[in-house]
Amino acid sequence: MRLTRRQVLVGAATSGLGAAGLYELVDRLTGSPADRGHGRLQPEQHLLDGVAVMQDNGVAVVVPPLHHAVVTAKVVAADLPSAQRELEDALVDLEDRYPPTPAGLGVTVAWGLPYFRRHVPKQAQLHLPVDLRASRTTRARVRALSDAIRFPSDPSDTILEANDVAVLLRSDVRAHIEDGERTLFRGSKILQATSIRRGFVGSDFRSGRSLAKRMAQAAGVEAADLIPDDAQLFLGFTSTQQAALGPRRIANFETLGFVDLGPRRYFLNGTHMHLSHVFEDLASWYQTFDFQERVDTAFKPGLRPKPGIVTVSQEPGDAASAASVRRDFRRDGRIGHSSSIQSSSRLERDILADDGTLYKRGTAVPQRADFNTLDNPFAWSASPGRDGTKDLPAAGIHFVVFNPTSDDFRRNRLAMDGVLPDGTRLAFGRRDRNQGFNAVLSTSHRQNFLVPPRRHRSFPLAEL
Repeated sequence: MRLTRRQVLVGAATSGLGAAGLYELVDRLTGSPADRGHGRLQPEQHLLDGVAVMQDNGVAVVVPPLHHAVVTAKVVAADLPSAQRELEDALVDLEDRYPPTPAGLGVTVAWGLPYFRRHVPKQAQLHLPVDLRASRTTRARVRALSDAIRFPSDPSDTILEANDVAVLLRSDVRAHIEDGERTLFRGSKILQATSIRRGFVGSDFRSGRSLAKRMAQAAGVEAADLIPDDAQLFLGFTSTQQAALGPRRIANFETLGFVDLGPRRYFLNGTHMHLSHVFEDLASWYQTFDFQERVDTAFKPGLRPKPGIVTVSQEPGDAASAASVRRDFRRDGRIGHSSSIQSSSRLERDILADDGTLYKRGTAVPQRADFNTLDNPFAWSASPGRDGTKDLPAAGIHFVVFNPTSDDFRRNRLAMDGVLPDGTRLAFGRRDRNQGFNAVLSTSHRQNFLVPPRRHRSFPLAEL
């Protein structure tokens, strides 16, 4: 099935709060979702229960929810305590209807620095968590939430956003996400949407041609036919290996001891979220990189999986260090995406967490929640001229990841550019094909957010 130009244009144009648009096709291609277990509300907003794990190529793979959306907004409420009650009532209403599972609806409400600076500046000064590691490094007080930056491989026009809030919605059922959008934003007098970002991840990506491939083909994306038949993401390789994702509570502020939670520990069970949109150049990826170079680029130079494999082991014992990344660069003149980031994103030693859990050396810290998108760059924008919104679909990813702090994300992303945690700076030009994925990625937007615990998710600090 291939969409006509008119269908694509209409789908992209109608992907607003009340319309499914282009992503209606996801359900037509996948059929009815399976019931994926029961769940209970956790203190953490960002955790989902009932998430399945399957085996592919002998590797345990987490199966994300099928449908994803992010709605960003600005606060337009005049009375914050009243707005706090109104938003919390709406969130509780959704929780009464849907369990926090892929079969129900996962809702994560994250707040940006513009909200804290504009609406609760005195309370934020006292209660926003402090990043102890970054503060030691810089010899100055660094908050766990800081402004997003452009990285060395980012385009010079990457937009650093200033949204007050971002709401991440995840479900196997598209109607649940639409209900979440309506409940929280339609007719709201406290939040005004600034963008809607939609996408998907193949729920059962081993069943025939993958959802990523079929969606890209239907949208007429260049080089879509070259996407592997069992690909989870547009770039072909699986990204949700269980060992490559942080365990459930590891990204919490309190877990690893990276953060001082302040006098009242207001944000206990909270975390940090980075949100960005990234265009993916599939034509360059599949037409100018052969399979082995794609493996070298995505994972580690010299890795030799079976030809055509899309799921590669990422176990703690295989995690790369800064020293091994430097060795690969000296030998091959290139770095791998996974191995370079592992030098920062994996634990360098065993850590006994605040709750008594022992996290072993090599354990991943970030918890990714990114998803394929055909937005260009958003499904809908309140400022299409500024955001560069276009009608035709484009292959990309809405990158969502939970880290303990903004600086922790920054360290990981810099490692992707060859700036390693030990201070090493590997010599790369911008979009160098030897520099991981950066030759085929182009980031259009970035922003950092703080995810409060569930008990403080609605207009945090407003009651103080």
